[in-house]
Amino acid sequence: MNVKRYFARTARDALRELKAELGADAIVLSNRAMDGGVEILALPAEAVGALQSTAPATRATHMPPAPASTPAGYGDDTDDYRVSLSAQRMAGAAAAPSPERNPRANATVRPFEPPRVETADYLMRRNDYPESILISGDARRAQAASPSVQAGMPRPAEAAEAPAARSRGSALDDERIRTLQETNRKLMDELTGIRGMIERQLAGFAWGEIRRTAPARAEIVGELLEAGFSSALSRSLADTVSTDASLDEARDSVRNALGRDLRAMSSDADLIDRGGVFALVGPTGVGKTTTTAKIAARFVVRHGADKLALITTDGYRIGAQEQLRIYGRILGVPVFPVRDGAELRQALSELRNKHMVLIDTVGMSQRDRMVAQQAAMLAGAGSVRRLLLLNATCRGDTLDDVIRAYKGPDLAGCVFTKVDEAASLAPAIGAAIAHELDIFYVTNGQRVPEDLHLPNRSYLLHRALKGDGADSPWHLRADEAALMMAAAER
Repeated sequence: MNVKRYFARTARDALRELKAELGADAIVLSNRAMDGGVEILALPAEAVGALQSTAPATRATHMPPAPASTPAGYGDDTDDYRVSLSAQRMAGAAAAPSPERNPRANATVRPFEPPRVETADYLMRRNDYPESILISGDARRAQAASPSVQAGMPRPAEAAEAPAARSRGSALDDERIRTLQETNRKLMDELTGIRGMIERQLAGFAWGEIRRTAPARAEIVGELLEAGFSSALSRSLADTVSTDASLDEARDSVRNALGRDLRAMSSDADLIDRGGVFALVGPTGVGKTTTTAKIAARFVVRHGADKLALITTDGYRIGAQEQLRIYGRILGVPVFPVRDGAELRQALSELRNKHMVLIDTVGMSQRDRMVAQQAAMLAGAGSVRRLLLLNATCRGDTLDDVIRAYKGPDLAGCVFTKVDEAASLAPAIGAAIAHELDIFYVTNGQRVPEDLHLPNRSYLLHRALKGDGADSPWHLRADEAALMMAAAER
């Protein structure tokens, strides 16, 4: 019997060598794990035929004759008999007999089915199984009993401590992640600070270059920042100044540019003469009720009280409706209180024959979510146009915030209030120019209707460009203006 032995590091390598030498039909007799690899014993395919040809002779020499009462195809339960049946089945000499009753065993006897012959090609095709499937059961039991395998298996105590160890490892990993994130955050803060410092230095260099090449332009930028204009608008206005202009020429150039961009209404024809429904909106305390009474008085003087109606939606402030009713009685104009959108639509439907209807609304902060609800209520009531009241004493960024909150397609324009209390009109004018709002009126007191005026362009520009004196603590020096521009550039 020509048995071949193959040894390799893995069973798959040993099978590859076996298949290369004996072919894909070689018969694998055994495989076992050894130190350093796997050993496989195999026979060539032609050796099986030789074993099958010697099987009948061996059976005839050593096997006793079967009793006469034994049916054909049955015999003793000996290994030789089973080998002969296996050989006949593999040779395909005869079909297996159907199950019959064995008179000796008094039980159903089924024909013997030989085990699967595992060839090298069959084992190589089983790629979806781990390599341990190519090791025999004895070899696997030997591996399980080996000290090296037993050393790698956790003991019961170790198995009980494994979850706690994993929990400690997870906590350590979380701590490392938090430490790394904190380090990255600090690093990014330092990099941001370095970047800002470099940008400020570069902006300072650029400002110094502007002061050297165009001193009047640099000086006018400082004056605009001191007046209260935003840095963006100041740069835009300074760009209109030529590099060789004097300071007076620079001021004239900036004044002309502001005058072109300022949308001040020269008459109230668009508001009073044209008529319509107007709602006065804005933050709390900006003067909506008083301004409503002022516009109403101006309308009554020109067109009469019978063509005007007043509506108030202010049901929150104590005495708000009563204050407007007092103004209505003085002017001889009816006042209608409403609580919601449905009542507002009904009131406007009843007053559709009036030439003008003024609506006094509830004052609320620009950051209040009810601003959007109020705008939706007015828009759903019909063709209502809104007039936004801007407090001239506020900072420019605050006014920008207010305009963004109240802005919409139905916003007709704005009214400057408390002009007499403002040190400079630059923030209000700058916000109106930035958002392209029409300025209908300015108010400068509490008197009705004397303290309501049309916007005078020259007066507004004079109040906007009037700077502080050299002894004022709010006066900007050249280096301070450079720092402000550098911060704005950043």
